[in-house]
Amino acid sequence: MAHILIIDDSPTDIRVFTTLLEKAGHRVSSAANAEDGIVAVKRERPDLVIMDVIMPGMNGFQATRTLSRDEATAHIPILIVTTKSMETDRVWGLRQGAKDFVTKPVSEKELLVRIQTLLPS
Repeated sequence: MAHILIIDDSPTDIRVFTTLLEKAGHRVSSAANAEDGIVAVKRERPDLVIMDVIMPGMNGFQATRTLSRDEATAHIPILIVTTKSMETDRVWGLRQGAKDFVTKPVSEKELLVRIQTLLPS
């Protein structure tokens, strides 16, 4: 299946998403903050990134913008998964280059469907 990189400062969320994604057959790696996540994306070239927004230091919107504007990583789809639930947050995330935006908590089924939609065929 696909290699998915999770960028999230919550060890609990990383563990939950990793378990779910590995059960679905994906290979998963993670980074605990946006800065390390950007480095990991450039190094590992995952098929998809799951990005949290609220993190210390650089936030997920800034990291999404950085990755989507870099020629080397712009082709990698970013799925923002966050507790931020305002419509303006969704619009802003998509403007930064995210391909989709979901609010936590997200059901297992919905997350897998959205990931499948974003993965290259």
